[in-house]
Amino acid sequence: MKKTIFVSTAISALGIALLTGCGTDAHYVNSDSSHLVTTVGDINIQDFANAANAMVQSLNDNYISQDKLRSGAQGQPALLAISRIQNETGEQFDTDLLVKKISVALNRTGKVQTSTTYGIGGPADPIAADMQRQQELNQGVGSRRPDYTLSGKIIEVRDRAGDTRQSSFVFQLSLSSNAGVAVWEDEKTITKQGTRPAVGF
Repeated sequence: MKKTIFVSTAISALGIALLTGCGTDAHYVNSDSSHLVTTVGDINIQDFANAANAMVQSLNDNYISQDKLRSGAQGQPALLAISRIQNETGEQFDTDLLVKKISVALNRTGKVQTSTTYGIGGPADPIAADMQRQQELNQGVGSRRPDYTLSGKIIEVRDRAGDTRQSSFVFQLSLSSNAGVAVWEDEKTITKQGTRPAVGF
């Protein structure tokens, strides 16, 4: 009987040792570092950051820095509204992981402001929308309309050869004027290959 108990205890201890000794302790990493987990079949946080940076750079180089940006209010930055960003991948995620990074970067240029009262499915900030309506009623003037809208799509393409899996995520964005003309468009493709998840270095 004592021998059975001893064997059982030893097996349990070995199991705990394997579970705790073979893993990596939880720790913080910089979100901008190269030490982040990379998975082939998912859009990782660094993929959203890379796509957003590429889009902001393209928009700056090909439109904003060329003084093509137009504002409907003299002396004020152009007003941008976020339109539909479609997730055509098999993953569930909030597209703000991409869009918020872009709107923050554009606002910091001082040439663009983002509207929080215009948006697909309702205003991003309902209180600001109510305050805007009240101000319009008090002053008897209409609200300022956005000068531009940002729309886009995220598409996923998967391939496999033997044990190697490949996923490509295509980020497509368009900037449209309030005349309904696409004044800037670009796309960024991020492709990953592997047989298992990895930590990048």
